[in-house]
Amino acid sequence: MDTENTNTMVNTNTTDLRTARLAGGTVMLLFLGLIYAWSIFRPPLAAVFPGWSLTEISVTFTISIACFCVGGIVAGRLSQRIAHRTIIRISAALILIGFVMITLLLDPAAERVSLYALYIFYGVCGGFGVGLSYNAIIGCVTRWFPSRTGMASGVLLLGFGVGGLVLGGVVNVLSMHMGIANVFAVLGVAMAAVLTALSFLVRAPSEDESAALVAAGAAGGAQGGGKATDAAPSNPMWEYTYAQFIKSPTFWLLFAWLVVASMGGLLVINSAANIAIFFGAPAVLGLIVSVFNGVGRLALGISHDRLGRFKAMLLCNVFLLLGGVTLVLGAVTGQMAFIFVGLPLIGLSFGGTPALTSASTMGFFGPKNFPVNFATSTCGLVPAAIIGPLVSSRLQEAAGGEYLTTFVMLIVVSVVTFGLIIALDASGKKAARQNP
Repeated sequence: MDTENTNTMVNTNTTDLRTARLAGGTVMLLFLGLIYAWSIFRPPLAAVFPGWSLTEISVTFTISIACFCVGGIVAGRLSQRIAHRTIIRISAALILIGFVMITLLLDPAAERVSLYALYIFYGVCGGFGVGLSYNAIIGCVTRWFPSRTGMASGVLLLGFGVGGLVLGGVVNVLSMHMGIANVFAVLGVAMAAVLTALSFLVRAPSEDESAALVAAGAAGGAQGGGKATDAAPSNPMWEYTYAQFIKSPTFWLLFAWLVVASMGGLLVINSAANIAIFFGAPAVLGLIVSVFNGVGRLALGISHDRLGRFKAMLLCNVFLLLGGVTLVLGAVTGQMAFIFVGLPLIGLSFGGTPALTSASTMGFFGPKNFPVNFATSTCGLVPAAIIGPLVSSRLQEAAGGEYLTTFVMLIVVSVVTFGLIIALDASGKKAARQNP
């Protein structure tokens, strides 16, 4: 039993505290989202350490994402034993130690030692620390919104998605005035302070509070003439243990969908600015894609609640397909307008995948073991982050620098994801019949 739970019934007519939890979680995730903005650090680090190859610098991001996923799974396990806010404070300490150590150990005269320090203290320590808080925040806060898990996930992940965009300018300014090495210590202190201060808002609902929230959501749906499409399952049979979850065909279909859909987005997301320049558009279009990435998290999260899981996933897939078709038209005709439309559509699709994964994990497998189940689902980002950019670079090289084959691959991916959505819906309905 989570030690932070109380036996107090929730007053479902009072939303102020739930709103505060959601707002606090979003702010924390905005700072944590800096982990995804590794590209911000690459130019100043390359300038200070010219002996580092682009591949060596990029390995840091790969390590951080892998450790991020491990941290999420560990947080899911720990949340069954200690309070979520305690996990966040442990995370804050790890991030602080890691980033301060980077400042202390980065030395242009010792490039190898500095590179390994970056791997250990940014990649391992920072990535693991961010994974701990990410899972603790999403795994806890979304449970306060059982009939609006998509909306709650979308708001939280909007913060996480735009964190790099919002803080990127700050990093650039600070690095010019104090040097990139010192920037890490400043960021570490700021992130640790925000996590520690706002961790007090994080508490999981008790069993009585959860039951009252589910009942209120169902009543609200009935009064509105509709239904709460993804309210947390109230039947104990629907509360999957981790062992049941990992063996479930539904999980593996959801995992495959996340891998393929995210891979599709990453075929172009990581090169959005370069694609824009290639077709004669301003590089700022890459920033616009980042904005739509954030918007997609919220928009498709809300769509999940209002349209249902299946239709929301189809909508996400339509964005991917239309984006691919539009970009192909742009590559074939040379019309920049198609590129301006296509890249934001890919951003919307890519942004929607984590929000839909979060809401779907809760809806399919229940809230009781959601933190560890969600962390495992999120691990699909690791193969996606490896395969997407690799396939994109290979296709571009084979095409002599052209992007047409990459854009065609988006259409192929959208067809595959459509099949996975159909199979996932069928698997979920089969499970529902087996656990009425």
